[in-house]
Amino acid sequence: MIIVEFLGPIGCESAQFEAKSLGELARVLSLDERVRPWLEKCAVAVNDKLVSDLSFALSDGDRVALLPPVCGG
Repeated sequence: MIIVEFLGPIGCESAQFEAKSLGELARVLSLDERVRPWLEKCAVAVNDKLVSDLSFALSDGDRVALLPPVCGG
């Protein structure tokens, strides 16, 4: 199982999913209307490392965080 953390204003509780790659996980997450709008905007971290390649392989126990953009000064 992959653990997904939805940070900041996404407003969803952490959840577990079955997925072999980030692309597969993105397809599963896109089915959730609350998450879908964030998928194009968020950075993604796997086990605390930023990843942008949707073919990135996921392993059981990986933690994926969706990191929404932030404003700062």
